[in-house]
Amino acid sequence: MAESDPQQFGEYHLLEKIATGGMAEVWRAKKQGLAGFEKILVIKKVLDNLSKDEEFIRLFIDEARIAEKIRHVNIVQVFELGKVDETYFMAMEFVQGMDLSRLIARSRNMEPFPIALALFIQSEVLKALDFAHARTGEDGEALHIVHCDISPQNILVSLAGEVKITDFGISRAAFQAEGLHEVIRGKYAYMSPEQVEGKPLDGRSDIFSMGIVLYELLTGRRLFKARTRDETLDRVRRAEVPSPRSYRPEISEDLEAILLKALQRRTSDRYRTAGEMVEDIQQLMVREGHRATNNNLAVFIKDVVEMAASGPRSKLGADDAEPHNVVVLAIEAAPPPRTFATPRVGLTKLTQEWTGLIAEAGGQIWERGEGSLLAVWVAKGERADAIRDAVNAARSVRTLTQRTGYQLSAGVAPGVARLLPDTERPPEGWELSGPFYLARWMMNLSAHRGRLLVTEVSARQVDGKKSVLGRISIQGNRYINLYEVG
Repeated sequence: MAESDPQQFGEYHLLEKIATGGMAEVWRAKKQGLAGFEKILVIKKVLDNLSKDEEFIRLFIDEARIAEKIRHVNIVQVFELGKVDETYFMAMEFVQGMDLSRLIARSRNMEPFPIALALFIQSEVLKALDFAHARTGEDGEALHIVHCDISPQNILVSLAGEVKITDFGISRAAFQAEGLHEVIRGKYAYMSPEQVEGKPLDGRSDIFSMGIVLYELLTGRRLFKARTRDETLDRVRRAEVPSPRSYRPEISEDLEAILLKALQRRTSDRYRTAGEMVEDIQQLMVREGHRATNNNLAVFIKDVVEMAASGPRSKLGADDAEPHNVVVLAIEAAPPPRTFATPRVGLTKLTQEWTGLIAEAGGQIWERGEGSLLAVWVAKGERADAIRDAVNAARSVRTLTQRTGYQLSAGVAPGVARLLPDTERPPEGWELSGPFYLARWMMNLSAHRGRLLVTEVSARQVDGKKSVLGRISIQGNRYINLYEVG
């Protein structure tokens, strides 16, 4: 859904779909107010096929009720719970950045994740959890809120270095129906032993999950994840934790002690509260000189994004490369004709903003110049998902570019590329081959048309207005059907 052609949803304009899960869709949206005021936010709306599922609707409403009671700087804020026709929705805070899972994945080609930043992120999330766990109702009675789904995917880091937890969709609270507490929900590899065993939960379950996150940040290794669901659950039940110092000797004995205390199998052996763990971490950071702030995290995120743009070098040869499904986006900005207004920002600034939008959509920057870049999505599952992410990113980039006074050329091409296992990049000479060549060629053609161009394969995955451009010859007797996306 292009921002220039938004879909009306109640008093909100849906700009682009960010994600679709098994129960809800998440959209970037805007709400317009007086004197041209606009607020960018997130709309999370129930899928049509679940709109009459009473149990799920109850969970959805409970998520909003819980989030409304825990307004905290490190928790994604819920502004409104509403209903448009038969569709329930939540209007939520928009965090411009990425989730911690993506940050970890993209930083793997750098040095090990900085200890100071790992402890800073841990502290920020624990502060939010301590606040949530301690909340009471208007009658003064404890609400007994437990998140139940703490994982890197539900920890957001903004480009400004903010850390926020989101998705209280399966959290538990005292006011919920007891039957909802009997169902095991969540990501198995980040559950506590008592959670997988279906036992009563309190805040110490979230502390255990945060211990798993910290372990993986510090060591770069998944703690309990196994090949099968049953094996993963068995590892969680046993809660056997290898010494993190065996993987990273620079971890001090004191830091290891903090981590292992959070990961004790018995709840009585863990920290009693998230606040206690924060206190120990902050004392250790002062004692060991691990200084970190929001600004340090923001700089690290910028370095990760820029490193992805420069591209790592491989020590392997072409014979080691393996085929992967990829989707390539090539974009370039040009100043408008002299008869138009002067652009409001420089090309360098515009390119930086493009980089942030593409990072949010899960893309990797493989080439970047002033006012041009090549972004790639390597499909981990269905290529259709990667195509939708790339097209949605291109639409966001187009809207931003037009708003700043430039003209955009853009092409999206799916294909197959042989990638080296150590760098996840192709061998030398890839720049003008396969889908990379096709995306650039489409971008150049787009410059004369002024619209985003996609192949027929991509067009089948695109929502919204699209039209056939025609059957185009691209190499000798090779033809493809191209579409323009509105």
